[in-house]
Amino acid sequence: MLVISFIAAIFTGNMNELSAAAMNSCVEAVELFLYLIGGMCMWGGVMRIAEKAGITRVISKAFRPLARLLFPGLDLEGKAFGLICMNVAANIMGLGNAATPIGIQAITEIEKEEEADAKIKKLHRDPTVASRNMIVFIVLNTASITLIPQTAAALRLKHGALMPFDIFPCVVITSVCALVFGVTAAFLLNGQTTLSKKINTKRIPQNELH
Repeated sequence: MLVISFIAAIFTGNMNELSAAAMNSCVEAVELFLYLIGGMCMWGGVMRIAEKAGITRVISKAFRPLARLLFPGLDLEGKAFGLICMNVAANIMGLGNAATPIGIQAITEIEKEEEADAKIKKLHRDPTVASRNMIVFIVLNTASITLIPQTAAALRLKHGALMPFDIFPCVVITSVCALVFGVTAAFLLNGQTTLSKKINTKRIPQNELH
């Protein structure tokens, strides 16, 4: 895109406009970063206070019935589940960027918990393959329901929107649809994969399995 823009500017005689746009874009990128960082710091602080005050535990209890269905076999009192709840809470408040570090920690803890469980049950677990719990969590993190679109509202306010939060209904509808479709696909495709593996295993002679 940069090369095409440069060539087009040469042939159309718009090199001055291209140079001005490049410089202005650099300045606007820094301004946008400074504009958004304040809101992210504020909501990040709110999340930290919520964690210390025990609010995340309340969210965990409310999320527990659904978690039993979404994350079968996961310890609902463990560290992984607590991080999942914090990630969901951050996404609900529209803090997609702030939720990313929590999501990475949650994936790490899910892997540790499943490895420990596999050792106890003496089962082989391929560390290069994501488990269903990992896949469902990634879908949940990516298409999470957003009730407070903070980042989008901040961008709209910066560009002159009089009612930056009037996108709330559209955000909720699209995030709910994306979440339902993503989780359903994850369960269906995982079920088909598991079924095919069982069928293939039955066709292999017993001596070859060893």
